Order: sequence, then C-alpha cells, then structure tokens
Amino acid sequence: MSAAPRVRLAELLAMISLGTDLGLGQPMEHVLRQSLVALRLAERLGLDPATRRVVCYVSLVSWVGCHVDAYEQAKWFGDDLALKADMHPLDMAGLPAKALVLRRIGAGRGVLERSRLGIRFAAEGLRPKEAIENHWLATNELAVALDLGPEVRDSLYQTFARWDGKGVPAAASGEEILLPARLVNLADVVAVYHRVGGVDAAVAVARERSGSQFDPALVDVFCADAAAVLDGIDAATTWPAVIGVEPALEVVLSDEALESALEAIADFSDLKSPWTIGHSRGVAELAHAAAKGYGLSEADGRQVRRAALVHDLGRLGVSNAIWDKRGALTPAELERVRLHPYLTERMLASSEALAPLGSIAVQHHERLDGSGYPRGLSAGAITPAGRILAAADAYHAMTEPRPHRDARAPGEAAAELRSGVRRALFDGDAVEAVLGAAGHPARRRREWPGGLTRREVEVLQLLVRGLSNKEIAERLVISRKTASSHVEHIYAKLGVSNRAQASLAAVKHGVTAAV
Repeated sequence: MSAAPRVRLAELLAMISLGTDLGLGQPMEHVLRQSLVALRLAERLGLDPATRRVVCYVSLVSWVGCHVDAYEQAKWFGDDLALKADMHPLDMAGLPAKALVLRRIGAGRGVLERSRLGIRFAAEGLRPKEAIENHWLATNELAVALDLGPEVRDSLYQTFARWDGKGVPAAASGEEILLPARLVNLADVVAVYHRVGGVDAAVAVARERSGSQFDPALVDVFCADAAAVLDGIDAATTWPAVIGVEPALEVVLSDEALESALEAIADFSDLKSPWTIGHSRGVAELAHAAAKGYGLSEADGRQVRRAALVHDLGRLGVSNAIWDKRGALTPAELERVRLHPYLTERMLASSEALAPLGSIAVQHHERLDGSGYPRGLSAGAITPAGRILAAADAYHAMTEPRPHRDARAPGEAAAELRSGVRRALFDGDAVEAVLGAAGHPARRRREWPGGLTRREVEVLQLLVRGLSNKEIAERLVISRKTASSHVEHIYAKLGVSNRAQASLAAVKHGVTAAV
C-alpha cells in the first residue's frame, strides 16, 4: 500500500458535495452540475478568477449542512431523504412547500398516529427558519475547519437569502446579497429543473421566480443563453468539467491540512445521527494504533487512519428512519444499509487522489467467511488494511449505544470480537491488534516462519498449490507486481529459490491451512 497522491482542495470539496447529493435525496453529481452552471454564468458576467473561485467553493458546500437535523426530519416526516427530494425544487416561501410539510407529517404511520404527531409538531416541531439556520451553522463550521476564508463564508451566510428579502438566516435583499450567493441560488434550482424537464423547464422556473427568489438581472443573463449554459451538464464528465474549468482551483493541500480536513469531514458526517457522533474519529484512532501492532508501516498506518475517517460517508445516503429505528430492520431496510460502504467508495473514487482511501473504506463490513457486504469478499480478497478497519469499526460500534441496544462494556465487546474470529468473521491478528490498542490484555499472536507477514502466508498458501503470480494477484485482488514482490520476499525469508522448495518449507512449518 502506498500513500495517496496529493489532494487538491477543490477535489475534497467536490467529494463532499457527493455526500450532499445523497443527503438532499438528489442524484449524485447534482451539486457538481449546479457548480458548473454557476461558473458558466460567472464567466458570462466577466468575474475575475478569485471571485469565480469563491463561486465554486460556495456552490460545492452550500447545501452540505442539510443532514444535521435529519434525525428530527425522520422523527416528524418519516424518510428524511424523500422529504428533501420533494422539497428541493419548491419555492420555500410559497404555499406548495407549506402544503408538502403538512402532507408529509407522520408519513408511513396510521391515521390516528399521524393526527397526534401533527398536533405535537405544531407545538414542538422545528420551524423552517430554524432548520435553515441549523444548516448554515453546520456549513459555516465546516468552512472554518477547511479554512475556506471569509469571502466564502460571507457568501455561504447568504446562500438562502432571497431577492425579495424573505430568505433566512441573513436579513438581506436585492443587491445586498453577495453575487456568489445569488449565482449559486439560481444555479441550484435551474439545474434541478433542467434534469427533470430540460432547458425549457429551467428557463420557465427562472422567469417565474425572477424578482422574488432570484436576481432579475442574473435571470436575464441565464435566459439569454440558457441552452449554452446548460449544455452537457448531465454528462458523466461533470467532475473534471468543474475542477478543470478554473486554474484558481489548483490549490493543493499539505499532508497536515489533509489530515485536519478529513477529521473535520469525519466529525461532520457523524452528525447524520445522534447515535454516531464521534464514531469515525474514534474508529480512526483505534485503527491507526492497531495498524502498528499488526505490523503495517507508518505510511500504511496513516492510510488506514485516513480511510477510517471517511469510512461512513455513505451513511448520508440512507434515511434516518432506518439508522434511528429502535426495532428490527426489515429485509428492504437491511438492503439499504448494505449500500452505504459502496456509496462511500463511489464518492471517494471520483477523485484519483482519494480513491485509495475508498478501496480500504469499502471493506469495513466485509467478513472473512464471505458473509459481509457490499461485495461479499472472502478471506483472500480482504486486504490487511480492510481487516484492521473491519475489526476497529465493529469493536468501536459495540461500545457505543445504538437505538436498538445499549452500549456494551469493553470486556463484552472484546469477547464478542474474539468470538467473531472463531466464527471466521474477523482476522485474529487484526482483532488482537485492535483490542491491544483499546487497552485489553493482548493474546500472543502467532509468529510465522522466517518473519513472514500474514499476507505473505496467504500468498505462500496459493503459491504452493501451483498458482502463478497472475493467478495469485487475481485471487487476492492485488496487482501482479505486488504478488511478484510478495513471492520474492517469501523466497528470501524462507531461504528457498523455487515453488517446490517453498512447498517443503510450508509443510514443515504447518502453514498450508487457511489463515
């Protein structure tokens, strides 16, 4: 495993925006399409590069706080993602939005319970102004943590302002609203309407809300060249189109800045549910310490920690009606849950620099016997980093309360994790490394002959059965070069020079059985 390439700030923000898409109940890359629209309008207005950079950053994070009160949304309205998907295209100051709220109270429940919930909502429910203010506060905190600067934060404060002064939380109207905020406000809505109804629908909604939600002058600029502004925004190449369109977006994060940014993202994503606050950072610290005990290099240990910080980003794409449910999940709900590691991987795969973290993070619910998810990988296909992350995530989750159970005592969690080793769910060495990092008395780890690592033993077991380096690589889901390197190290450590000699050594030392 090698360290990830250097990461641009714009890449990181674009990756976060994919989580925003999930939280809004929108197709992934909605925010990226919105950002491309905003940048094209900024170009037509002749804005300088520094201002265009502000426009892009504001667009990428403007809705990022939408999940912070998902718990309350699910409590009152059922599926929080469905609620936001239905509300997003609506004029929030209009009657349709208010009517939707009334229709959705208690969704999925019986008539009597819905009536009772409606009465309670009138007295206790979160008001729209409070909800928007919560979103902005969370977004502002993330902007501070990512050091996006005062120009970006000032515009973020006005993202939900309206030309007619009826927006919140900023008490601004007309040209008091900063231009980046006005651009993003318009771009967001027309991108949604374009996806559903094409250019004509986008132009119609812009003109309909001109002078109320939108700046009339910006609407004129958009409508005068709408077909060109919207051209190609639904293409699969939206990501490079946004990141590559502005030279000012080439800011590269230092290793220290990347660590801080990933920590902020971890804390932020954990706000999805009150039951997971602090979970990702806790798993990251545990996995990082365990990686050293497992025998990984310091560089590989840092990669495990970074992957752990973002391993649960995909949770944003699953409703809190599922995450916060106090009873047993239905089969359909379980299938939704099984998607979240895949969503994490997809978000991170959108960036070449962040993709290596996704390849580790996606494994955190895989199990050695193939019973895990999302891919049902079995022992040979789960990497050492994935094994450590799986054990660290399982242990830390067991020691935290969940809506359907109390937190388990550390000793009870350790016993359960070791039971998972006996049932071929977890890697025994990874479990002992995690438990040692958590402060439990460590059991003696098996020492392999010649100082072989556990991965090298796995390669040896396939090698002695006659598999070629290419076949070993395919079986273990590693590169052919990595497999060849492992074989060379095995020969050197065992003092042998070919497969037959390696087979004799494997039999002598009793390492032919599965690990």
